[in-house]
Formats: sequence, C-alpha cells, structure tokens
Amino acid sequence: MHGKVQLFERPRGGSWAAISVPFPVLFGKNGIAWGTGLAGQDEPGLRKKERDGRAPAGVFKIGEVFGYEPNLPPGADYSYHQVTEADVWSDDPRSPNYNRHVVIDPRNPPDNYTHEKMRSGDFAYHWLVEIRHNSDPPVPGAGSAIFFHIRRGVNHPTTGCTTMAEQDLIRIITWLRVAEHPCYALLPAAEYEKKYRAWDLPSPDKLGLVHN
Repeated sequence: MHGKVQLFERPRGGSWAAISVPFPVLFGKNGIAWGTGLAGQDEPGLRKKERDGRAPAGVFKIGEVFGYEPNLPPGADYSYHQVTEADVWSDDPRSPNYNRHVVIDPRNPPDNYTHEKMRSGDFAYHWLVEIRHNSDPPVPGAGSAIFFHIRRGVNHPTTGCTTMAEQDLIRIITWLRVAEHPCYALLPAAEYEKKYRAWDLPSPDKLGLVHN
C-alpha cells in the first residue's frame, strides 16, 4: 500500500529528466491490480474490479482537476471544476453514467443510484485529480472514481485512489499542463523494470528503484 511518486518531463524526441524528488504516497488497502488505460489492460493476471480495495496498475491519462475552491492554486493552469453538493461520481455499474462525473439534484437524487459525493466536507477531497482508469469507455464493474487526493494519514491506505500529503498534491496540480499530455504510471518495482523500455518510461536508475 506504500509507494513513491516522482515527476518527470521530456521534450519531444528527448530524454526523461526528473523535476522533483520522490515523495510518499499510499495505494489500495488490498494492494494493486491491472487497470485499463494507456498501458496495462492487456496484461495477464489480477484485474481491477469495483470495490476490490485495489489501485489500478498501468499507465493512465490525467483528467480534470476538481476542488472546493473557486480557483486552482496559484501557478496552476489546467482544466478545473469547482464542485458543489450537486457534483457526484457514479460508482454504480448499472448506471449509464458509470465512472463519470455527474451533476444531480442533491435534494432529489435518482432512485437505485449509488455515487461518491465530490463535495462532502471531507478534507481529503479538497482537491481531486482524475486518474483516467476504465474511462474510454467505462466497462461496468471494472472500477470507478480513481483519483489523486489528500491522504487521511501516513499509514491510511485507500480503496483504490493514490493519496499523499496536501503540499505534494498541490505540487502535482501546479505542474500539470494540458499541452504536455501528463500521464500517471503505477507499477511495482519488479514490473517497472520489466516494462519501462516497451512502455517508454524513465529508466529505473533515474528513479533509484530498489526491490526485494
């Protein structure tokens, strides 16, 4: 459930360069399983499912940023939506809106409909950054509502998201730029070493990967 995230950039045709030191993050309480994104969906083995308590492994596009504030943090320049009590994320595999941001009437929510409130007053959801797992298009039951958000404690795992200290999340948000096509790669160290060349990721020595 523990890992580290590091930010990398490269010019077109150039080499990867680290632009941050690694910082600690937390994953699913039951570990990770292969997700569906830019890479990972064709891997054999355990697959991410709804409510399995696992974070999706693979490479994923970064979607929209959501938050309680009227504007993004200073220096940020990315697609942003300020959430209200009407903003929810559907986690109901029966819904045509499964794994989508939906605006509802909070006083009269749809019948037989489950969702995650995006503005519940929970400090951990003050900022949400969409990790586009199972998004294009969503497959019912393959997992939903996967985000970066603020951690609830240094040893408090998630049900599938990636969490971190607030200052580290804000660092990611202020770094994101649509034109740079930001992505998120999540892999165990051993799998990373097997796949980084084929998936065109930074070399393990640049990450200082060590595994048992």
